[in-house]
Amino acid sequence: MENILLVLTYVAVTASAVSGALEARKHEMDIVGATTIAFVNAFGGGTIRDLLLGRTPVFWVGDPWLTVVTFSIAILSFYRLDRISNRLLIVADAIGLGLFSILGATFTLQLDLSPIVAVLMGVVTGIFGGVLRDLLCNRIPNVFRQSTELYATCSFIGTCLFVLLISLNIDSLPAAVIGAAVVFSLRLAAVRYKMTLPGP
Repeated sequence: MENILLVLTYVAVTASAVSGALEARKHEMDIVGATTIAFVNAFGGGTIRDLLLGRTPVFWVGDPWLTVVTFSIAILSFYRLDRISNRLLIVADAIGLGLFSILGATFTLQLDLSPIVAVLMGVVTGIFGGVLRDLLCNRIPNVFRQSTELYATCSFIGTCLFVLLISLNIDSLPAAVIGAAVVFSLRLAAVRYKMTLPGP
């Protein structure tokens, strides 16, 4: 299972690094800004999770190759993915959201904490890289905007399903795949059909 978690972490970090670098391009940042936003987007949520759970060193400090991958992907995305940036940005962000949400919940359950805490840590891991990214881009985070398509809600639903499947003694790998797929699919559907939470 540890090897699977490592693979999922690399995929999630890669997707989030792509998303962060492309977001930086949209805001006309240079390569320094792009790599910074990519790092924040890829590592922000997991860092907050690890600090809250007392997991030290935080996940990317313990594995230097994550930094190498993020730096490389940020540069590649910044210089080579400009023509398909809008579509790729949405897909990459949805992949990162799904995988990081499930990883956050998984690491929490490994510490024998309650399912409620696992769900909350899953959401924190999934969304807070994007929150920090948006703050550095000098805008109100998308997840907090009234007109934004469902984002944190997707993470919450998929993570709840994952934790429920684990509580029913479903094997962790299929449970993780199902949970991440639900988050990913809900996010893409929310963007496609402009699904938002009800306003006041």
